[in-house]
Amino acid sequence: MTSEERHVEWRVPSSCDSNTCVEVGMADDEVRVRRARTTEPVVVFSRAEWTAFLRSAKDGEFDL
Repeated sequence: MTSEERHVEWRVPSSCDSNTCVEVGMADDEVRVRRARTTEPVVVFSRAEWTAFLRSAKDGEFDL
């Protein structure tokens, strides 16, 4: 784990099932998303990209 990794504040829902849940970590100008209870980030977003992703999700862009 790098010193940069130690400064990530990971958040996970209290009702998380580790097989289907993700954690979101904030670190400086990055937002990291990973499968719950793992150590490797899966996707790294800039803050602007994360904001755009959340806006799109709220607007239903990813609904099936």
